Amino acid sequence: MKYQSKRKLFSYYILIQIFVFMSSILWANIKGEDIKNKVDQYIKAYVKMNQFSGSILIARNGNIIINKGYGMANWEYDIPNTPETKFRIASLTKQFTAMAVLMLEGKGLLDLNDPLTKYIPDYPSGDKIKILHLLTHTSGIPDHTEFPDFNKERRVYQYDIIKTIETFKNKPLEFSPGEKFKYSNSGYILLGYITEKITKMSYEEYIDQNIFKPLKMYHSGFEKPDKIIKNRANGYTVKNNEIVNAKYRIMANAHASGALYSTTEDLYLWDRALYTEKLIKKASLEKMFTPFKDKYGYGWGIVDVFNRKMVGHNGETEGFRANISRFINDDACIIILSNLDKTPVGRISIDLAAILFGEKYEIPKIKKIVNVDPNILIDYVGKYELKPNFYLIITKENTHLYCQPTGQKKLEIYPESATRFFIKEVVGAHITFIRNENKIVEKLILHQGGRDISAKKIE
Repeated sequence: MKYQSKRKLFSYYILIQIFVFMSSILWANIKGEDIKNKVDQYIKAYVKMNQFSGSILIARNGNIIINKGYGMANWEYDIPNTPETKFRIASLTKQFTAMAVLMLEGKGLLDLNDPLTKYIPDYPSGDKIKILHLLTHTSGIPDHTEFPDFNKERRVYQYDIIKTIETFKNKPLEFSPGEKFKYSNSGYILLGYITEKITKMSYEEYIDQNIFKPLKMYHSGFEKPDKIIKNRANGYTVKNNEIVNAKYRIMANAHASGALYSTTEDLYLWDRALYTEKLIKKASLEKMFTPFKDKYGYGWGIVDVFNRKMVGHNGETEGFRANISRFINDDACIIILSNLDKTPVGRISIDLAAILFGEKYEIPKIKKIVNVDPNILIDYVGKYELKPNFYLIITKENTHLYCQPTGQKKLEIYPESATRFFIKEVVGAHITFIRNENKIVEKLILHQGGRDISAKKIE
């Protein structure tokens, strides 16, 4: 009898475990469907506003929750975006370049403390610039994409990597190497050159043979003008609230700083690999995802979002926007690829994370942009001090106003009124310009994250 009782208890235990297991699967499926429906509703709102066209992938704990295309890969031929559509990923390229460098370090072929002169002996101040500085945007080398000739020349005419390096090689450093952070595409151009010099292979070949093929990322590659890329999206922008073709650009010129293309599904394979030692050792991965200066590691930004560690990066070029956000302690990944360059991928990424983690978010609504007298806009142009050595530069181009924080990208700001402007790329961010009793603009107030930060106009 005792044996039969134990057998019954064991049977009950097994039934309970099966019930718990099945309930957890059912709950996960219900929760996944809820997240999927919320994401779908949220993204469709952006599509309706002509602010998104592309593909989205969200995954957690190794399970893909949503993997879907929206809008058109090609408007002329009515070809829709799908999870297999290939997009320019622009500066997401930098994380692959950083990986290539760390793989070479792991093989003993370079050291992150190597001076630049080891690879380019005549580089000015190259004895002070280390590979580490190039990886972390702390070299002081000016960003060649900010030079006046960039839009006229290196976007539309083919430049090889040597010729590109010559455009910034003899420019003075903006600060001493290692002193501070300033985003510089030039540093990653140099890393691509160093990779080629060490491996005796083109950057394209090295990335393909050592990263893409081993990870089965068969839909990713290096874009060249004469290369046929099947399932590639065309790039678009918005003009007068209508979708139009984006400006032409030769992406090969961006080389190791931005010439790669990929799909959401391939980038998810990349995400999966970064939890393993398939490419580099764990210690090297930890260095990659550890902030060096200004919350930037090796090809990745590192920030806290909803009190969770997030490593990620944006990519921006004509007609395209890209974002990958990896919550590495939660095994969660959000990938956004868009063939519309008005897409606020930073904001969308945070809102999708809010949906995934059950935080507050808002369905985007159309904000009415008003017309402001150009003479009023001119009054706002200047340099505003947010804090010591950190400024917000306001510039005007034609009838558009832009803001650029120290060391960061320039973003357009849109008028809601003659004094209040909003920033599409930054969640809930507004700028209000304040005049004194003499009607002279004396400061601005940055409204962001529930805070109002006053910045005095100093120039």
